[in-house]
Amino acid sequence: MTEVTTVKCPTCQKPVIWNEESKYRPFCSQRCRLIDLGEWAQEKYTVATEEDDSLSDLLKL
Repeated sequence: MTEVTTVKCPTCQKPVIWNEESKYRPFCSQRCRLIDLGEWAQEKYTVATEEDDSLSDLLKL
């Protein structure tokens, strides 16, 4: 018996079966996928980074 992996859609929290047939995984639909993309485009999500001072030295040259 094969175990089915299920995840929650990041947008609406509906269960999504994680397999090749789930076209939009981890999202449940194209709609949820586009909502998430829009959130990134509006900069509502960010990825934390540390400032790298060595690169700013190169810009001074």
